[in-house]
Amino acid sequence: MTVTGELVAFMALALVAVIGGVLLLNLSKVVHMVVALVFTFVSLAGIYVLLSAEFIAVVQVLIYSGAITIIMLFGIMLTRHDDHSEAKTGRLRKLLLFLGVLGFAFAVYIGIYNLDAPQMPNTLHENNTEQIGVALYTKYIIPFELTSVVLLVALVGSIILAKRDDEKEADKE
Repeated sequence: MTVTGELVAFMALALVAVIGGVLLLNLSKVVHMVVALVFTFVSLAGIYVLLSAEFIAVVQVLIYSGAITIIMLFGIMLTRHDDHSEAKTGRLRKLLLFLGVLGFAFAVYIGIYNLDAPQMPNTLHENNTEQIGVALYTKYIIPFELTSVVLLVALVGSIILAKRDDEKEADKE
């Protein structure tokens, strides 16, 4: 295996993505979890840049690292939740969890190491934004439109739930 700058950049970005995911699961404060999620999103955008998908990388940063994270923070701040700390898990459970993750990582490594993928010519660097647009608006137009309808329904549902909470709060007073 030849160590190139691209391999080093990929390994660094992948390490940041994995560390962000692990921190997301292990941190106790919700705002810190969201920051760890932002690290994961930004490192995934860097991996997209390495794959010559600059448009997808920019969309990743704008949509996920920006908009989704802000929506999550607003949702956290606007909802009422009791901050009860959960009981700490035992060392045996953490050890078993670590061994399970290690076993899964080993299985993935063996699967990738033994993978025999033939070399095929690709056109990654040629008009990738145009290729995405053509595919999105021809082959995948129905899922694209259904996604917008689902997002609209989620927005209306969240407004109804927020209004219902306000009415309940007014009835209590």
